[in-house]
Amino acid sequence: MRKYIYNLACLAIAGFLVSCEDYLEAPAKSSLEASVIFSSPDLAKGAVDGIKVPFAETNSYRGRFLPWYGMNTDIEWYHSSNNTGDGRGADLATYNAKPNNTEMNTDNNAWAKMYEGIERANLCIQGLRTYGNPEPGTMLGQLLGEALTLRAVYYADLLKAWGDVPARFEPITTSTIYLPKTNRDEIYKRLIADLGEAAELVPWPKENSMTQTVEQVNKAFVKGLRARLALAASGYSQYPDGVRRSKDPELSVEKMYELARKECLDVINSGTARLEPSFETLFRKFNQDVVDAGGESLWEIPFSDGRGRVLFTFAIRHNKVDQYTGQNRGGQAGPTPFMYYEYDDKDTRRNVTCVPYEWDAKDNVAFQIMNRINRWSFGKYRYEWMNRRVTSSNDDGVNWLYMRYAEVLLMAAETENELNGPAAAAPYLKEIRKRAFNEADWPEKVDAYVDALTTKEAMFNAIVEEHKLEFTGEMLRKQALIRWNLLKTKLDEAKSKMDNLRNRAGEYQDVPATLYYKFADDNATLVMYGLNRGETEDKSGEFDFSIPWAQPSEISDEKIQTIYARDPNAYQFWPIWQYFIDNSNGTLKNDYNY
Repeated sequence: MRKYIYNLACLAIAGFLVSCEDYLEAPAKSSLEASVIFSSPDLAKGAVDGIKVPFAETNSYRGRFLPWYGMNTDIEWYHSSNNTGDGRGADLATYNAKPNNTEMNTDNNAWAKMYEGIERANLCIQGLRTYGNPEPGTMLGQLLGEALTLRAVYYADLLKAWGDVPARFEPITTSTIYLPKTNRDEIYKRLIADLGEAAELVPWPKENSMTQTVEQVNKAFVKGLRARLALAASGYSQYPDGVRRSKDPELSVEKMYELARKECLDVINSGTARLEPSFETLFRKFNQDVVDAGGESLWEIPFSDGRGRVLFTFAIRHNKVDQYTGQNRGGQAGPTPFMYYEYDDKDTRRNVTCVPYEWDAKDNVAFQIMNRINRWSFGKYRYEWMNRRVTSSNDDGVNWLYMRYAEVLLMAAETENELNGPAAAAPYLKEIRKRAFNEADWPEKVDAYVDALTTKEAMFNAIVEEHKLEFTGEMLRKQALIRWNLLKTKLDEAKSKMDNLRNRAGEYQDVPATLYYKFADDNATLVMYGLNRGETEDKSGEFDFSIPWAQPSEISDEKIQTIYARDPNAYQFWPIWQYFIDNSNGTLKNDYNY
């Protein structure tokens, strides 16, 4: 373990020298004294950019954390989750992970890389404070704010995946090589304080040359992240003594919701972020690598063209190489089978989010093929929406959309509802729904719908529902369900809905049993009938193909039951991997019967 930590620290020091346009692939150039690096804005920027390097390494966010954290929920599932017990991905998705999981139990895994990023940040923070005079309005001050924020990102993800973890807020020394876990409450309080400081140091989107893109930290993201962490800190989660809220009075619902409310309102009132007018345009721009700040995206984990596996993992699957991509990838996960039917027929988010087809190809020219209902695709991620053709065999280079303005609006609605009641929450929920529906539908789908939410309970339930419709496929749901104490409740609801769907019972009685389809005039895209509720006419004379739709054989008992393999409330977190326990000199252990 000593050798491992030493190498980790050396990597962090090497990160000081990272300085190029694409910091996720930049090599170290030489070694300089900290006093030189952190008194020079240009050199210090290279060091702070180096904090981001671990995001893109193979077994870190790129190939392990982003592909696996967030499944399975009531809205997203791993398509092979019925392979539970495989010791790999299915176990990670189904609340069945063991400390020796072969996807994760390596010395260079996400846990290690997160702490590498934290060590890089610690060294930058120490150097800037010691040598840089980082005041508000200065570049060195802005760099300190970014370093504090990036450290908080790593810790936020450690906390949501593992619960209590070792707290390292200073560079590693010989006396701190081995540390036990720290109660997450203490870490949350430190992160919330750090982000408060960072918000004073970092400019708003597009306020200066360093906040022109969402690949750099800006004040809107800092405040949004601080609000997210405040809600998580005051929410429910699994502790060694059970699922509960924090007992720390500093993390009470009243205090944390007020803090989150204020931060969200600061972002909203700043006018520096906005919803994209069209939900489809939002994700088209995302797939096209549009990274201009000042829109809906607040911050993205930046990947170069040769790194990152966002589409590789989550996009509509391409079974063969074609004009859109050099990869036959995508489709590892998708919406749960009933999600399409959770949306109102007029909700413009539905067809962007839930897609019932894949792509095949002939002579490298793509065409759509129908999928079965148990293999929906996330339509938010599409090779065919990119402006460039992926040529790498393993990576697509699309960023990870870490936070967008819609989440700030829903957090504002949630906190206003809790503190001031549904009338105070209504404007923010209405803003989300206005984007989801055409203006002609606003009187019914926005105003009448929201105005009918006259109790705190009704408004809260509507916010939970809106969160589902807005964020399917973005892997935000699991942490939200945990903090609302709804994880198992919603997973059990998902099981019930899938059972009703396959039997056309309850709310799914009007789902058609036959799906008709044909190729459009372009001979590539499909035209369908029988996908929407009530489309039950015999269209065999108008369409070339038909298949049975939503049959019991497509949604098997095994697949439904293995949305979780063990009680999700008893296994909300992943275990610390055995490698790190074995090399911790006895300081680390797993709780929760791992």
